[in-house]
Amino acid sequence: MKKIFGAKKNKDPPPSIQDATDRINKRGESVDDKIKRLDEDLARYKDQIRNTRPGPSQDAIKARAIRLLKHKRMYEEQRNMLYNQTYNLDQVAFAAYGLKDAHQTMNAMKAANKELKGMMKTVKIEDIDNMQDEMTDLMDVSNEIQESLGRSYNIPDDVDEEELMGELDALEADMEFESSAVPSYLQPEKESDFDAELNLPAAPTAPAAVPVSRQQVDELGLPAVPRASIRS
Repeated sequence: MKKIFGAKKNKDPPPSIQDATDRINKRGESVDDKIKRLDEDLARYKDQIRNTRPGPSQDAIKARAIRLLKHKRMYEEQRNMLYNQTYNLDQVAFAAYGLKDAHQTMNAMKAANKELKGMMKTVKIEDIDNMQDEMTDLMDVSNEIQESLGRSYNIPDDVDEEELMGELDALEADMEFESSAVPSYLQPEKESDFDAELNLPAAPTAPAAVPVSRQQVDELGLPAVPRASIRS
């Protein structure tokens, strides 16, 4: 059957935007090379026209230069057309990439939405509230256990604070009575009594200065010497 009808030929995949852009860029590079060679030839013809005298030879050089200028303009128009095509392909590529990104973003959001829905089915608000209530009850029980373990066995629970304050006042009164009943030689001595027992002399003080007007002077106007010092 294949020999009669022939086998189907595998079709080549259509070119992508990137392939078309690369092909156009290569054509543009070849056109740029041609324009560059034409510019070099035109510069050479320009020098020849400047160096030759007017006449048939100069006219021939000008004719060749004009022909090269026409080719250059044609290549420049092709290059501009290729640039426009490249610009259009770039716009299409940007739009295609934007759509692909949007499609991927939408698929990711759908997958996340589906996953969240599945997770929300396993989590219920009622279960969370019940767990919070159980935790509160457990904390209360733990506090009661700690209070029970920290309670002293010797102190009764029904102690009146006023009664304790009365006992405290009575204790203070007993302490004052005991301190008054202690003998004097057992009581702490004051600092002044301690100094008196040691019989320490008082600290010397500087004698008061006698005014010059009250001092006795001799016939020369000098201070008189006491008689006791003269006898000694």
